Amino acid sequence: MLYKTTLTKELFYTSLSTILVLAGVVIAQRAVYVFRLASKGIIPNDTIDTILVFNLLKHLPLLLSLTLFLTILMTLSRWYKDSEMIIWFSSGLGLYSLIKPIILFCVPTILLIGYLSFFVSPWAVQKVEEYKNGIKTRDEFSTISPGVFKEAKSKNRIFYVEGFSELGNIVKNIFVQSEQNGKLGIIVSNRGKRITNEKNEDYIVMQDGKRYEGESNTQEFSTTNYEKYSILLEKEVPSLSNVGATAGVIEAVSTFVLFGKNPGGYFEYKYPAELSWRMSLPLSALCLLLIAIPLSFNNPRAGRSANIIIAVLIFVVYNNLIGILNSLIAVGKLNFWIGALAPHIIFGSIGVYLTYRRSLNLPLLPKRPFK
Repeated sequence: MLYKTTLTKELFYTSLSTILVLAGVVIAQRAVYVFRLASKGIIPNDTIDTILVFNLLKHLPLLLSLTLFLTILMTLSRWYKDSEMIIWFSSGLGLYSLIKPIILFCVPTILLIGYLSFFVSPWAVQKVEEYKNGIKTRDEFSTISPGVFKEAKSKNRIFYVEGFSELGNIVKNIFVQSEQNGKLGIIVSNRGKRITNEKNEDYIVMQDGKRYEGESNTQEFSTTNYEKYSILLEKEVPSLSNVGATAGVIEAVSTFVLFGKNPGGYFEYKYPAELSWRMSLPLSALCLLLIAIPLSFNNPRAGRSANIIIAVLIFVVYNNLIGILNSLIAVGKLNFWIGALAPHIIFGSIGVYLTYRRSLNLPLLPKRPFK
C-alpha cells in the first residue's frame, strides 16, 4: 500500500502543476489576441475576462488529456532516474502492479474529459458566440474605450471620450464627428451623461459645448454654442436564442443533436466529424495513458530527454491523425466509425504491445537478428 500511496500522491502534485502551466500558456496566448481587440476598441474592456474563461473551457479537455500523458511520463521517468523503480521491482512488484493504481488515478480525469468534451465545451462555444453577438448588439457608446477613436456602426460618425465615471454614466471631454447630407459636423463638450427615455432609447446628452458645421471640402464653418445636445445611440437587439447553432458554429451544437443528425450533403457531414472529435478526446486520453507507462522507461545513466521527445512526437502524430481522419469524415470521404475508432485502435494496440514488452524487460522495439 505504501507504493500506491506514494505513486498517487506524486501523480496528483505533478498533474496539478502541469495543468496550471498548460492553462497559463493557453490563457497567455489567447490574452494577447483579446487584449489587441480591446485596445482597438473592437470589444469592451469589461468582456476580456469572460471571453478568456470560455476559451479556457473550450480547450480544457485537450489540456487534461495532455496533462495525464505528461504526468505519467514525468513521474515514472523520475522513478527510473532515481532508481526507485529498481527498488519496487526488487521487492517483487512488476510493471503490471503499477498499471492498476495509475488507471484508478486517471479514470476520474478521463470521465471528466468526456463530460467536458460532450457537454461543457459545446456550451462554452455557444456562450462565446452569444456573447460576441451580444457585444455587437450593444449600443455604440458602450464599446468605446477611453482615449480611443471609435467609428460608429453607421460609418458616418466617430466618437472620442477621454474618460468615464466609475458607473460609466458620466463622460468627460467628448468629441463627436458626423457627416450628414454632405455636411461635416463636429461636436465637442467637456462633460455629458447617458440617459434612457421611456421608449428604452439610449441618448448621450452633451452639456455646455460647441458644434461646428460646414462643407467637407471648404474652410467655411458655422459655430453654435449649446447648453444641451442629445445624440441617439444606435442599438439593435436581435434574438440570441441558439445563436451558436444558427451561426453555423458546429462546435456549439449539442451532443444530443449530433447523435440525431444523418449525413446528407457537404455541410451535414460536418456533424459526424464533430461527434468523432468529441469522442476522440476521452479515448485518446486512455490510449496515451497506455503508451506513457512503457515509454517512461529511462536508463538511470542516460539523460531523460529522449523519451520526452518521443512522447511529444507521438502526441503530435496522434492528434494530427485524428484531425486528418475527421477532415475526411467532414467531406464525406470516410466512414464515420472507421474514422472515429481507427486511430484509437492503432495507438491503443501500440500501448498494449509496448507495455507487454516492457513487462518482460525487453526493448520496446524488437531487434533484427544479424545474418
